[in-house]
Amino acid sequence: MAKTQYFTATSIDGYIADSHNSLDWLFEAEAGATKSAGAAHEQRYNDFFSCVGAMAMGATTYEWVLEHEQLLERPGKWQEYYRDVPSWIFTHRQLPAIPGARLSFVSGDVRPVFEQMTAAAGGKNIWIVGGGDLVGQFTDQGLLDELILGVAPVTLGAGAPLLPRRLSAAKLTLTDCDKDDTFAYLTYTVR
Repeated sequence: MAKTQYFTATSIDGYIADSHNSLDWLFEAEAGATKSAGAAHEQRYNDFFSCVGAMAMGATTYEWVLEHEQLLERPGKWQEYYRDVPSWIFTHRQLPAIPGARLSFVSGDVRPVFEQMTAAAGGKNIWIVGGGDLVGQFTDQGLLDELILGVAPVTLGAGAPLLPRRLSAAKLTLTDCDKDDTFAYLTYTVR
């Protein structure tokens, strides 16, 4: 059965981006991994992404990826990362589209968009890429099935929280726990 998943990296203290909305801390942590851990990390992402049929992304995340990867100048990089998976960008402002990417810019309630995403996913999973508030909106509607967290060996002290909602232990069940020499990987089912 298809799932709606939040697959993300987080700092030990629960942030997905630093106080400048940067992910440089994550790339530094990944750079410190051994070659075998780096290959395992890439394989973990590829295995996850092979089951994804649609994606949702918040405006801040989209803008960061757009700028960091220079996607307007090099739109083929979007295909390298996300292939031809249809993506919904949640925003309240005008954002540039990446040439050749299957993007829909939307705003408002996540439920009707979720229905569109489910239809487009064709039985595959939906990935809520981020940010945390967007994931929170899906959670508020009871639409999030799973949290998959790659916990990096870093603390940030401030920044964009992993999920700015309270989820009690009664709503979360740990279903998998794994590690490599750098990251811990935790998977929780959301009830």
